[in-house]
Amino acid sequence: MMASRFGVSRWWTPCSRDTTVSRRSSVTTASVPSGLMQPTEEFTRLVRRPDREIPLDEAALLISAHDHDVDIGATLASLDELSRDAPDEPEAIAEFLFADGRFAGNEVDYADPRNSFLDEVLRRRLGIPITLSVLMIEVSRRRGHTLEGIGMPGHFLVGAGPGRFIDPFHGGATLDTAACRELFERLQIGAPWTDSYLTPVGPRAILVRMLANLVHTLVERSPADAVWALRLRLAVPGVAAGERRDAAALLGTLGRFEEAATVLDDLAGELDEPGAARARQDAARLRARAN
Repeated sequence: MMASRFGVSRWWTPCSRDTTVSRRSSVTTASVPSGLMQPTEEFTRLVRRPDREIPLDEAALLISAHDHDVDIGATLASLDELSRDAPDEPEAIAEFLFADGRFAGNEVDYADPRNSFLDEVLRRRLGIPITLSVLMIEVSRRRGHTLEGIGMPGHFLVGAGPGRFIDPFHGGATLDTAACRELFERLQIGAPWTDSYLTPVGPRAILVRMLANLVHTLVERSPADAVWALRLRLAVPGVAAGERRDAAALLGTLGRFEEAATVLDDLAGELDEPGAARARQDAARLRARAN
């Protein structure tokens, strides 16, 4: 149940599409390997910048680097190369990327963790709404256009101007507000519609949602491998108290008792006295389980 808080939703190389089921993540529960400390520290440094100064492409690749080796410079260069051939206007970029078959939504294995890794999306030409949206945002930025992510619950979109939205997962279709609402209701999110769902979100919120998707997917497929994604999520500033408590519960479920207790100790320092007392009690119980 705790993992549900972290499951928010369901770059081009000339290779064929690959729809096989993902291998296990290469990172284990023990810790982030020493070779990954630099990506961890660099990701943490980037997400603490002012939101508009966060390089979305680089930060997304640093997430990938916690699962497998990534040549970040070469991958950024491949994005540059793809962008050189792209048109200038948002709808034309969407057609270039998605309607012409260069990239597609992975409807065969939506929950494959590789759908959440930007370098793997570029390599395999398959992704989920948020990573395909990041691809479009970054190609558009290289063409001189600032497009924004739209954090609609259950299905990420790209804002292409007032009342205009792009759905990269469904062939780059252009939607108006009514069509977005229809899509939302078709997904049976279980919440009443509000136009605020179409409010643009910045790079930090996009990265948070990518990590939430990864935690959810890894918990379902290989729970031990969810730890590194959960750690990265906790490294992003602004994690709400309730989410941090849920993260501690999930870490405890995964056997990371001392780490979970530390999360609660840190949280206790920010709560009122009754909340702090509960957090400290829960931390003590977790440490007792570690002995």
